[in-house]
Amino acid sequence: MAKAYLPKAALILFSVGVGFLLVAGSDDDPFLGDRREMVRRQIEARGIKDQKVLGALLHVPRHRFVATELLQLAYQDSPLPIGYGQTISQPYIVALMTGLLEVKPEHRILEVGTGSGYQAAILAELVKEVYSIEIIPALGESAQKRLSELGYQNITTRIGDGYFGWPEKAPFDGIIVTAAATDIPPPLLEQLKPTGHMVIPVGNPDQTQLLKLVTKNPDGPPTVRTVENVRFVPLRRSS
Repeated sequence: MAKAYLPKAALILFSVGVGFLLVAGSDDDPFLGDRREMVRRQIEARGIKDQKVLGALLHVPRHRFVATELLQLAYQDSPLPIGYGQTISQPYIVALMTGLLEVKPEHRILEVGTGSGYQAAILAELVKEVYSIEIIPALGESAQKRLSELGYQNITTRIGDGYFGWPEKAPFDGIIVTAAATDIPPPLLEQLKPTGHMVIPVGNPDQTQLLKLVTKNPDGPPTVRTVENVRFVPLRRSS
């Protein structure tokens, strides 16, 4: 299991699953300064103080998840296109949604919408297993290749309709949906463990949506809290 918070590390082997990566503190990382500024100005300054989450954002090389022509924009506080009408979310939103899940090292998390693979990589720094579903084959395949090249061995991906979740791997300690749904998908709620959290943008895909934190109660209906306004691409369906 990766121990992500290494703000002063340099040239240290970083455990990820059963593999190892060179930690973000390596002196030969030309984007390290950009990543430090991203964490300090865009995330920590906006109220996110969870050191584990900040450490994951510091470690994961966001520039590896964007197109070459957008490399110099990798650490700015905005979403970026990744093709097929999809985007990589802005760093602050990734940090916010990750923190809302209240993850623990032993957790198993489901992600709906693999996209570039960046959110899955952030989660993989913090939990035991990440299961990620992408409906667009080209994106899912490229994300899987990228994550494998970066050494992540605790992320499993698949191509499919994320609205229905991944029932054979359920239940999950947390679920994160990275595209706007018009409702809270019942199959996802069913696959969430009691007291588990789901973070999902809900609303009209052509308008501002509401980021919802859904907590499954052992008895009775789930608790749903609105966190803030967001803009996500729509959750695609297979039909």
